[in-house]
Amino acid sequence: MKDGVIPDPQKIFPVRGCDTVTYVKPTISNPNIIVGDFTYFSDKDFEKHITHHYDFNGDKLIIGKFCQIAAGVNFVMNGANHQMNAVSTFPFYIFEGWDQNLPSISELPLKGDTVIGNDVWIGQNVTVLPGVNIGDGAIVGLNSVVAGDVPPYTVVAGNPAKIIRKRFDDELIGLLREFKWWDMSVEKINGLIPILTCSDLEKVKKFLIKELRNR
Repeated sequence: MKDGVIPDPQKIFPVRGCDTVTYVKPTISNPNIIVGDFTYFSDKDFEKHITHHYDFNGDKLIIGKFCQIAAGVNFVMNGANHQMNAVSTFPFYIFEGWDQNLPSISELPLKGDTVIGNDVWIGQNVTVLPGVNIGDGAIVGLNSVVAGDVPPYTVVAGNPAKIIRKRFDDELIGLLREFKWWDMSVEKINGLIPILTCSDLEKVKKFLIKELRNR
């Protein structure tokens, strides 16, 4: 391990001398926010960037391991959606004094949990809308608004975010999805860094094929 330090997913400030990059998992207090080990945020107070997350909806934000979330990223949850199948969209039920009970869940436009895979890079000032699923290894360009699902190992950008390209060919994407390096031990991942940071994709492909055959 570098300088004899073992990577610790429970350390809030993992960059020496820097208090503006945080590992997210140890900062979470809401049980409906689930974040994997070593996912980092280029800011503090991650939960303040999750808006309209009301208990009565029961929706979850689920983020995998080793994600890279830039400053200014916001996750908009289902509470932002207003009832649209009635004459008025005004949510009387959330304000004091109005005679409307909470509508049944079936009456509300809920889109389900928001799920972010592993090793996802989300660029600066991105907004992720309710119910979106972003696959493993995806990249979201800065200032994008993600309104629909993003396939694994795909680059998207824009408002609304659209597919720019696949990061790799289908064979390598399949191998990476099967290999799931992020689920391995810290020691194993540390040893894999030369492969995980290698730009010779054919070399990476051969390595993954060999490793998967030996499992």
